[in-house]
Parts: sequence; C-alpha cells; structure tokens
Amino acid sequence: MQKVGIFWDPKGFELDSLGKKQYLRATDGDTPYVSMSIRMLSIDTPEVHYPGRAKPSNQDENLAQLAEWMKQGLAPINEDLSTLLHSKLSTGKAGTLQEQQGKKATEVFRSLIEEKLSKPDSSRKRSVYLRAADEPFDQYGRLLVYLAPSYNAEERAGMSAKDRATFNLLMVSEGWAATLPIYPSLPKHFDLVLLQETGKEAVKQKKGAWADPLTLTGYEFRMCVKLYEVTRKIVQGKRLSNREKYSWISRFCMDMTTREIYYPQSYFKVKPYNRIFIWPEDVTEAVGRLNLSPAE
Repeated sequence: MQKVGIFWDPKGFELDSLGKKQYLRATDGDTPYVSMSIRMLSIDTPEVHYPGRAKPSNQDENLAQLAEWMKQGLAPINEDLSTLLHSKLSTGKAGTLQEQQGKKATEVFRSLIEEKLSKPDSSRKRSVYLRAADEPFDQYGRLLVYLAPSYNAEERAGMSAKDRATFNLLMVSEGWAATLPIYPSLPKHFDLVLLQETGKEAVKQKKGAWADPLTLTGYEFRMCVKLYEVTRKIVQGKRLSNREKYSWISRFCMDMTTREIYYPQSYFKVKPYNRIFIWPEDVTEAVGRLNLSPAE
C-alpha cells in the first residue's frame, strides 16, 4: 500500500449526497453536466402530487372523514386548530382544490419562466442564477436554492430589487406560493423583509390561491394527510406512543415581527406571511441566536 501522510475519516461525518442523476454531457475531462431537481427556498406551493406520485384529489374522502373524527374528538389535535381546519376538510373536495391550485401554480410558474427568461429582440433565452442555502440539500437530495433570471451588470444597474426578483418571490407575489422560510436557511434581512411584505400584500389582496377561503397551504394539506393516517390507526384501536400520535406536525413557528415562538399546533396564530418555521432540534439554537420568547 502506498504511504499517505494524512488521515481524515471523522466518525459520523457524511458528505451531502445528491443521489442518482441523469448524465447529460461533458465539456472536458473534469466538467460533466448532470440533470437534477431543485427545491425553491422559503416558499411552498399547492401540491400536484401527494403523497408520493398520487393525486391529492384521492384524499377527498379521507380528509372529509378526518373532519368528522375531529368533530368527534378522536383526532390528536387541539380544539382551536381543529376548528380552523374543519370547514376546509369537511367539504369533501379539499384534495381536489389542492390539486387544482397546484396545477394553476405550475402554469403560473411556467409563464413566469417564459416571460422573465426571454431577452428583448433575441431568440436566445437568459440563463438562470442559483443561490444555494447554507444547508444545500434537502432530505430528498434536491438542491435548495433561490432561483432568478440572470441579468448582466448593465441591466442590473437600472433595475430595482423588485425588478430583478427571484422566481421564489414572484410566485409569492402572484399568490400561488405561501411563504415558508425555515430556520436556519433564512434570507438576508433585506430579502426577508421583502418576502414578508410581498406575502402580506398577496394575502391582503386575496391574490391567487388566497382568493379561496377554503385554501389549505401545501404544508397544511400534507400535515392533514398525515393526521388522517395517525387518526385512522387510533380509530382502529392501535396503541400509539405520544411521539407517533403527534408525528403529523413537528415544526415550531415563530412570528418574525414579534420574535415570539409558538408550539407546532399553534402555528395558525401567526399570520401566514409572518411565519418562520423551526425544526425541534434547532429550537434551542434559534431561541438563543434570534432572541425569541415564548408566546403567551
């Protein structure tokens, strides 16, 4: 064996992995191009497929049943949150609405891509600019980024911050994405303020999905599907630990305007555009670094 003068193999150290990706081409011996999916940071659009590749409309009956279980007090959910969600689930069309809004959000995003990447008087398309998060990959191996049209220096000189907005912000502005900043992958202060102001305007003006009072954000729809599965097991008489009972919701929520932190089931007490979510394992650090205080 050849002698190597250094050793680096710390216990528990693991490089971020992107998983399997399609090879596209190479420009030289050490510059291959691969295809990969990305997840746009700090926003959440309605689902087109969930869970997995299934249609959200498949959940209509399940979510209506969940509403009934909530009414009967069988679901492990607090009364205030149950009251808020009940009218949205009891219609029997909650999944269908989610799917319809998901498709509309996709249409809007594609339209924005076409508009913003088209160059004036040119058949060539703009490239895109990507800025990754401090933690670059999510649990599915997707690159976490802010995505924007790539403008040259001359163009940027004559543009405001809103003129050169990311697609993340544009989707919020159109009302087809809810803001979803998650600690610690937060925008810089200026960008966070812009995100909050844009989200507030979209909600107040009832733009996009916010026009329908029965709208569930993407994260609310996903958590309700999980809550149905948990409640179904309870109704079937299965014994669940507290951890299993409340596995459907785990992120804490803080109000970025008051710096108050709320328990997971109290997230709705914070306006949608003021929410910053925090994973349980990050709460202690976030409380210290952001000077948070418990909500009364």
